[in-house]
Amino acid sequence: MIRVNTMPWIRGLGLASLSALLLATAGCGRKAEPAAPAADAPKLESAAEDFTVLATSDLKDVEPLQEMVRKATGVRLKLKFGGTMESTEAVLSGEAKSDAAWFANAKYLLSSPQGQGRVKLQEKIMLSPIAIGVSESDARKQGWDRPDLKLTWKDIANAAKAGQLKYALSNPATSNQGFMALMGVVAAASQKSEALSAADVDRGAIADFLKGYKLPGDNSSYLSEQFILQQGPKVNAFINYESWLLSLNASGKLREKLTLIYPHEGVSTADYPFMLLNEAKRADYLKVAEYLKSEPAQLWLARQTLRRPIKPELNERVADVLPRQGLQVELPFSPDRALADGLIAAYLNEFRTPIASTFVLDTSGSMAGGGRRQQLVEALHYIAGADASLTGRIARLSNRERLWLLPFSDRPGELQPFELPAAGKAGRGVAEQADSEAKQQVLAQVRQTADELRMKGGTALYDAVYLALAQMLEQRNQHPGYQYSVVAFTDGEVNKGRSLAQFERDYQALPEDVRAIPVFVVVFGEANEAELKALVKTTGGRVFDARRTPLYSVFKDIRAYQ
Repeated sequence: MIRVNTMPWIRGLGLASLSALLLATAGCGRKAEPAAPAADAPKLESAAEDFTVLATSDLKDVEPLQEMVRKATGVRLKLKFGGTMESTEAVLSGEAKSDAAWFANAKYLLSSPQGQGRVKLQEKIMLSPIAIGVSESDARKQGWDRPDLKLTWKDIANAAKAGQLKYALSNPATSNQGFMALMGVVAAASQKSEALSAADVDRGAIADFLKGYKLPGDNSSYLSEQFILQQGPKVNAFINYESWLLSLNASGKLREKLTLIYPHEGVSTADYPFMLLNEAKRADYLKVAEYLKSEPAQLWLARQTLRRPIKPELNERVADVLPRQGLQVELPFSPDRALADGLIAAYLNEFRTPIASTFVLDTSGSMAGGGRRQQLVEALHYIAGADASLTGRIARLSNRERLWLLPFSDRPGELQPFELPAAGKAGRGVAEQADSEAKQQVLAQVRQTADELRMKGGTALYDAVYLALAQMLEQRNQHPGYQYSVVAFTDGEVNKGRSLAQFERDYQALPEDVRAIPVFVVVFGEANEAELKALVKTTGGRVFDARRTPLYSVFKDIRAYQ
């Protein structure tokens, strides 16, 4: 088993300052035999109870292992799934309420004394490197389909700058894949991948790479759905774990398969550490970990999930389903905290395509009850506040952002516009910057507008969403350099204006470009979930449930899609 050792450079760091390290590759530790329990310790067998494991959502494809583990070990494995960031924070805070955790990486947990105290043992289970999947026709056009070709991250960035590579990628501020893709570009441009510092960052290289970022999202499932729909001239590449790209190729859902490219300088590889959190379940943990690394489980994982065996001697057994060229040099991760924090801050406030969105705010009479008005006001305060926590930094309004607030009840109200200023120009390198006075003033205006919301009347949700989409489409035609979306907040069933059927009819009559503007819905109270899910299915968004999920988590999720 791998024991967790405190690394000198991270002692004493807090959650906010380490936020970007969540996105890095898995940490390493030394091999050691697990400590034997004391002679007078109680018996630790617990097969009669569930052995609960908090797993990140990308591991849903391993659910059949639950029954396999039970038959092989007698341990009743029970997986429960969550997002990477929320799951990591749950473990760090001690609120995970699980016996073990299973993530794509454990760098963040292993880089703070708090995390090291939570993780008693860990064992790497499987491997999946990051790759760039390019539509086969585009790969041929670029001459990238030759197996002997040694493409670099610089080549990838140049193709993105030239408009030849238009890719889908999980948000670099919230995901391992996105951040490590960005780090690959930074390392290649600096030609100093080891001991890289914030001052070494070539800002131009980041800007070049992100010119090709056309399809953002919070998770691979959403991105896959959207990539399948949009693959073609608008989006011709997908940057993700190799296993995910291979699964997409095998799904038969793509318009054309993807050619996988592994940058020559190196890639980041997820090693899926299986981590013990509850010392009282050590015996069960050891049984499960041993089985997961056994030959039957390793071969099953390789063939069913297309992740590589952790044991090199098994690679030949699965060579028919896993490409040989995927085993690349591992890209070093710099321990410079200023680099990680600065790179994420620069991405959010400067390098990414700026956000333009309309917030459709339900101010009907029913919002006055059950504390729902206060929830809505607090939500707007949250995004316009100064929360420096891990989720707060991602959720808040960013530089260059354009926002419209559209209250509605019996009918849509007046659109209220806000625009956040850009940051000052910087030279080489990245560094976090304090909010300007001008930005603070705009944030204060958003909070004041929220405080002045008054609740009365009925609920004309679909009229308001339709108006917001028409507004966003008009703005998009005038200002194409933004990422447009609509975010609707509602608590009740629609009883005024258009019905869902009328909205869908009118939506289909809008220009085709409106389909690139997703609608996200935040649910309060007793809204009709079935109708709202039908709405976002039509408009390419998602429903977020503020009744069951904390608002900070809802906003983190929404921002990751923008």
